[in-house]
Amino acid sequence: MRISIAIPTFQGGPLLAEVLEAIDRQPRASELEKIAIDSGSTDGTQDLLAAHGFAVEGIDQADFDHGRTRDRMIGRAEGDVVVLLTQDATPATDDWLDALISGYEDPDVGAAYCRQLPRPDCNPFIARRLREWTAGTNTKVVQQPCTPDEFASLEPMQRLQRCAYDNVAGSVRRAAWAAVGGFGERPFGEDVAFGKRLILSGYRIAFEPRSTVIHSHNRSAREEGRRIYCDHQNLRDLFGVHLMKTHADYRAAVRWGQEEYARIVDDLGIEDSDALREMHEWARAYAQAAPLGMFLGASSITRPADSANALFLEVDARMHRGI
Repeated sequence: MRISIAIPTFQGGPLLAEVLEAIDRQPRASELEKIAIDSGSTDGTQDLLAAHGFAVEGIDQADFDHGRTRDRMIGRAEGDVVVLLTQDATPATDDWLDALISGYEDPDVGAAYCRQLPRPDCNPFIARRLREWTAGTNTKVVQQPCTPDEFASLEPMQRLQRCAYDNVAGSVRRAAWAAVGGFGERPFGEDVAFGKRLILSGYRIAFEPRSTVIHSHNRSAREEGRRIYCDHQNLRDLFGVHLMKTHADYRAAVRWGQEEYARIVDDLGIEDSDALREMHEWARAYAQAAPLGMFLGASSITRPADSANALFLEVDARMHRGI
């Protein structure tokens, strides 16, 4: 089985060097076809990729799209399986690659993805979100295909779990990717949208926790709220997930978060008073931003794109900018 690896990059910095060195330690590294698309880096990213054996294509930053750019890389690849990795997801062990591609012994597996562990300095609330996502667990799962009628009969969260897929560190069978039409143009959430197409087209998706990467981001509470907005916009559109339907739901979630998150911070055992104060401030802001993102993101898809909603459309565009 021929293996390609594809990475989209922009200003990769020291973490990209760490990722590339970890790839080079894999037993199959010398056999890999390596492809990257870089969106206008000026920090030496393209030279670093080339030094590690990647064929690099440069594009304008304005032309980057999460779905379309990955399709472009996969379309150039010759491998039977294409491994997709982000520039800051570091393979944790030397058997990361072999474990990830082991699921393709089953000819009905169209995609596989691996476990993500937070970096040591990860904000505890972000680490908690990662652990609650399928890619943060340590249990192997093979998600089974279903017909459109079976899919419609599932509860919204069951639909999401059935189609879960994460291309922070994942892979696709190239033939399955072609059969379902690729990722398609999508500025955010291209991985779960692709997972849905696979499941409804008769393919399985394998989550392999023996394959592990180190990956997390310490964002501001406001930035987390923006991402949650985009997430829940996608989740309602794709799976009907609508967790916060009313203003009362939103207000109740804020009240719960303010109490629960304060308790979590106090239980962390932070001794430095300044660090403790900063974490409490972050938690209070997150208690506001996370429910607001859920509420506005899910409700946004019912708003028509017309002049009456011009202000909302501008807000929506800002929410997606840079995500």
